[in-house]
Amino acid sequence: MHVCKTLTKICMSLKTGDAAPDFKLFNTQKKEVRLNDFKGKNLVLLFYPFAFSGTCTKELCNMRDNFSAYNNLNAEILGISTDSIFTLIKYKEDQKLNFELLSDFNKEVSKEYGSLYDNFIFETKGVSKRSAFVIDKEGIIKYSEILENASEQPNYEAIQDCLKKISHELHEKH
Repeated sequence: MHVCKTLTKICMSLKTGDAAPDFKLFNTQKKEVRLNDFKGKNLVLLFYPFAFSGTCTKELCNMRDNFSAYNNLNAEILGISTDSIFTLIKYKEDQKLNFELLSDFNKEVSKEYGSLYDNFIFETKGVSKRSAFVIDKEGIIKYSEILENASEQPNYEAIQDCLKKISHELHEKH
């Protein structure tokens, strides 16, 4: 049963109910992080175009400022962009972000999740699309939202509602 819906603005290969593809990326401590490291935890996966840009900063600071709400819903948060590790180190420090940022510099994970712009502003190519995924404790995608318009924000209410439904469904099983 799919407890959460998909708010997808484009066609994509991944959909609600699919197993989330595993990945290996590096965090701001220069340590390898895999999706499978989060088995047994709910996860909010956020793809965003550029560190230090206005909309991305607003999005990630919103997550920072509401971290306790996600924590209370037993969810971890990961931010992913195609920025370099070195850019993300400075960005995380400057914005005092309280969750992991991962570098998808080679663009493989963004592409696999259907979250990659072919062409973006200033003629940049291969930039992460603003996207949000909720992945449950078993690694199943319960929510996905991929925004074509990078100036839009993810639907935070829908993300939290999805996490609440996952939590409620878990309590019903026990």
